[in-house]
Amino acid sequence: MVWLRRTTHYLFIVVVAVNSTLLTINAGDYIFYTDWMWTSFVVFSVSQSTMLAVGAIYYMLFTGVPGTATYYATIMTIYTWVAKGAWFALGYPYDFIVVPVWIPSAMLLDLTYWATRRNKHAAILIGGSLVGLSFPLFNMVNLLLVRDPLEVAFKYPRPTLPAYMTPIEPQVGKFYNSPVALGSGAGAVLTVPIAALGAKLNTWTYRWMAAWSKWD
Repeated sequence: MVWLRRTTHYLFIVVVAVNSTLLTINAGDYIFYTDWMWTSFVVFSVSQSTMLAVGAIYYMLFTGVPGTATYYATIMTIYTWVAKGAWFALGYPYDFIVVPVWIPSAMLLDLTYWATRRNKHAAILIGGSLVGLSFPLFNMVNLLLVRDPLEVAFKYPRPTLPAYMTPIEPQVGKFYNSPVALGSGAGAVLTVPIAALGAKLNTWTYRWMAAWSKWD
């Protein structure tokens, strides 16, 4: 049943990586970033950091090798860059979809796992916190390097959105004045239980495969 256990693990990894790509396409384009400096940036940061944590820690604990989380983040990045080509084929600019900066945050998770001598609980608590804290910082730098999101949102409206979601001028300072701080704080809190879920899913998969192996 070794082949079945490994197949199940790899299938889960592929599913999470693909879902992270779809999440980026739906939450990472310029329509979503119309109010990106305030509301949307925090939502995007939390969703992406938690998606990274659950898949990266699952994959890392599955192999037990530090560096696997970075490899997983690289897979997510490649998938998303390839998916951007679909929008490009429809006539949109290639930077219409903003690819998040997953890799540095995943490297911090790997570093935590390595520095604590493969301690799973330290990876969940410390590594999960570092992922949630660091992702908004790296992603804000990433967003500052692309074209003005509001300008592109008006020029290239996403055809799948209803009329009432037409881009509007952002309400600066309406809710809060530090999206990076709020995104990091919320991410650090929420990423830890999601990382624990990823670790638990790894355990459950082994138990499920062990139960199947009794039928051999």
